[in-house]
Amino acid sequence: MALGTATASYEPRFDCGRLCLDLLATTHPEEQLNSVERLRAWITGAGCVPPGTHLTGADMSWLAHFSELRGCIGQLVRREPGRAGFDSRSFEAALARLNEFARAATPAPRVVRTADGALVRTLDGTPGRAALLAVVARDAIELLTDPAACASLRQCAGDNCPIVYVDTSRGRRRRWCSSETCGNRERVARHRRRAAALARA
Repeated sequence: MALGTATASYEPRFDCGRLCLDLLATTHPEEQLNSVERLRAWITGAGCVPPGTHLTGADMSWLAHFSELRGCIGQLVRREPGRAGFDSRSFEAALARLNEFARAATPAPRVVRTADGALVRTLDGTPGRAALLAVVARDAIELLTDPAACASLRQCAGDNCPIVYVDTSRGRRRRWCSSETCGNRERVARHRRRAAALARA
């Protein structure tokens, strides 16, 4: 699906265990960052900025850059250097580009007091594209350089599901990105296979 041409029917998910993996998940089951408005909503929903932050500078170039960063993250978290067909040049290029994205200064937070006396987080100025890309890129770098987190990375066992997540379950036995979606599909498929086998018996 071309960026900026249609409205996605799926809502973004924020359950992959890391900000960078939540960005990666926006490709499935269809392109979700297909408009500037959808990208703004993802940035806020992911917690990159406090609620109510006006991302007035967002334009089509933001979509292109976030899509590029997403592609780099996908290549790096799904790396299998020992596998036949592993492209070390592409891997190194993705690594270099990730470092470029991470180089920018991230948005500066500040605390303000509301009318009822509560303290809330806001930002010291409107964040630009480079600053927000750096937030996600730095999260990816933290993930990739954390051996324990990397050891807990899993790809969903659901049919045709590319979602990558951090498995924090007890015993590290989680198989699906979501028990309610991919897990349920697998259970239904197993039930149908058993029913078909009994019918043939």
